[in-house]
Amino acid sequence: MPVLKKLVVQDFRNISLQELAFSPNINCIWGGNGEGKTNLLDAVHYLAMTKSGTQPAEKYNFRHGCKSFAISGLYGMEEGPDCRFSIQVTDGAEKKIRRDDKPVPRISEHIGTLPVVMVSPSDIELVSESGDERRRFFNAFISQLDRQYLADVQQYNRLLTQRNRLLKDEAPDLELLETFDHGMAAPAKAVHDSRARFAEEMLPVVSRYYEAISGGKETVGIDYRSDLSGSGFEELMARHRTRDLALRYTVSGIQRDDFLFTMEGFPIRRCGSQGQQKSFLVALKFAQYEIMKKACGTPPVLLLDDLFDKLDLDRVGNLLQMVAGNDFGQIFISDTNKTRTEALVDKITSDRAYFKASAGTFTKIDGDL
Repeated sequence: MPVLKKLVVQDFRNISLQELAFSPNINCIWGGNGEGKTNLLDAVHYLAMTKSGTQPAEKYNFRHGCKSFAISGLYGMEEGPDCRFSIQVTDGAEKKIRRDDKPVPRISEHIGTLPVVMVSPSDIELVSESGDERRRFFNAFISQLDRQYLADVQQYNRLLTQRNRLLKDEAPDLELLETFDHGMAAPAKAVHDSRARFAEEMLPVVSRYYEAISGGKETVGIDYRSDLSGSGFEELMARHRTRDLALRYTVSGIQRDDFLFTMEGFPIRRCGSQGQQKSFLVALKFAQYEIMKKACGTPPVLLLDDLFDKLDLDRVGNLLQMVAGNDFGQIFISDTNKTRTEALVDKITSDRAYFKASAGTFTKIDGDL
């Protein structure tokens, strides 16, 4: 299990320059809203995934007035010596990833090396927003376990961009269009099959966690919906070609896939309360954690950002028992309520580190908060 020992963050969000050493077990970051708790946890996520877990727009990750940021971490590896990973992001340039000062040529070679799961208030977008957010979640989840999946998604997206560019021509070359369709067919099927398999595998685990959090009051579901369900890709493209030519873009394919989250058979975004939606999202992320732990053989780093937002006391109590009763690895927890956080951390382990966040600066605190 990769364990984050030290982290250096420079010019990321409101963090100017910070170097921190962490506990291999529980790390608790306490502070008011807007002090930088989420930014610190997201820096850990960024180093692992080469992207933010809370902010899709890259321009908002630069500290005000800066055109670049850097994150580096020293990890204790399960086998072999410690490794240092770093990422340098400059506006308008390609991201530079290094492992022990050696360049990592492709992002796909880095994803999955440092398994991570993040639970944050922004997860509500998985329920309330478009299918883009849900596809992004499943892509990030599956890519950490299957590098070929990430390669298939990248290949499909490259060809899709070229196909859409061709469709914008005054007189698109139909033979070239068919060539694109043929090239996209294999990665489309592979991505579809992986998404269907993981959605099916997640459902019973999500249901179990949701029952533990909510007390078994509701039944939840995950319904994977895809244009490729029951249809071959090239057949689908041929059937919709006239419409593609008329609208001048690709109207069907795995880029339109969605995952419908339900409660008692109805969309959870319509019938679920804020507490129910939050409980479902926590269950979804904990299911991701369990599946990744099983597949990797070791637990991922778990980032819990404002975990108790919109959860009632009963659900918080159930969640505390669940976290305390399972074999979790390295955990980072942020919260605005220091009393609640301290009670949680002390219940789980005596091996922990406390940090106080204030305006992008983090101070390690010995003993109680």
